Formats: sequence, structure tokens, C-alpha cells
Amino acid sequence: MSQTFGKTRWKRFALVMVPSIAATAAIGVGLANNALAASFSISGQKFKVQADDLQGDNFAQYGDVLHHTNAQDQNPKAHEAVAVSTFSHATIKHLCQSVSTDLPFGLGKWTLQLHAGGDNKDQWVQADNLVIGLNSLEADAQFDNINIGQDASTLPSPAKGMPGLFGQAATHAHLTNVKQTAWSTSASSFSLNGLKLGLAQGDGPSVECF
Repeated sequence: MSQTFGKTRWKRFALVMVPSIAATAAIGVGLANNALAASFSISGQKFKVQADDLQGDNFAQYGDVLHHTNAQDQNPKAHEAVAVSTFSHATIKHLCQSVSTDLPFGLGKWTLQLHAGGDNKDQWVQADNLVIGLNSLEADAQFDNINIGQDASTLPSPAKGMPGLFGQAATHAHLTNVKQTAWSTSASSFSLNGLKLGLAQGDGPSVECF
């Protein structure tokens, strides 16, 4: 079974997935059962990712909570509700990743931008056990053999959610014209063919991925 979804605003979808988590976010729910929040603390800065094509096997998605670095657990602002997307293996064409930050000493805002992945499939970015904690995604997407509403603790994925929470899984996912904002990305291996990295002063579409 294949299902196709066009230009989906995944931020709304993520918010549908996580209301049961949000009620207990202040005590750091998501630290159990190999949830992503147990893996590492996030910096508190979102970054943008754009790709012409992203294909992945054993796709899974569920709601979770990420913990900010050096933040107190009892502070609600110490956590971020996210939609976690995982792939056992993914290939990415024309990857762009950017993050903007205010630098000290009066240097103002600067943007770090990364590009990788060529036109031919043997030049694409390769990632194993890819786990993304995102809060918005726009793409044209097709999912093969998808199960919607699966228990998040039973997902066939590198990271799992808590028992009883909403999840979905597909044997393969194919996304094109991808634009997403995320809090975190991790992978057991990440091969960046044709890597180019640079700094530019300022922020916005002229120096960020979009």
C-alpha cells in the first residue's frame, strides 16, 4: 500500500501528536524506553534543512520531548515538543543545512551554511539510523505500507516513543522539495559527498537555506 501526501504542514501534525506528552513535559517525560530525549540535550537553537529529494527505509514517526542544555527540569521552557522522524537508512540529494546565531563582542548575527550531495545517486548524502527531532516540515511525500496509529514503543526504528503514544511507520518514505526546521539530528553514520561549509553575515533567505 502506498499513500501520497502533498505539501503537508507537519508542524500542525506534530502538535496533534504530542498533546498527551505536553502535560508532563516539565518533568522530562520521554527519558524512558530509548526515547530521543535520553540521548542528548539540545542547544536550544533550531536549524533549517532543505533537500531536493530524501528517500529512506523503515520510516517511523512519533511525538517526544527534547531537553535544553543546562536547563532545569522543573522549568517548562527547558523542553521542546517535537515530532521525531527516523529512518534505518536514508539518501539525500542536494542537502542544505543552515543555522543562524547572534555572536558576542558586537559581531552581530551570522549564518553557518552546509551543502552536500550531488546530482547523481552515487553522490547523494548517505545516513544510517537517522533520527530527526523536528517542529515543521513541508514536502511532497509518498509512504509505502504505512501503519498510522501504531503504538510508539513498538515502532521498527532506531529510537522509540513511550508506550501508548501515537506513532506511525512505513517500509519506505520518499519526500521531495523538502523544507524543515529541526532541533536535532543524529545518525550512526553520515556520509557527506561534496561537502561545502561557509559563514555569511546576517540571516534570512539570502544566506539561509530558505
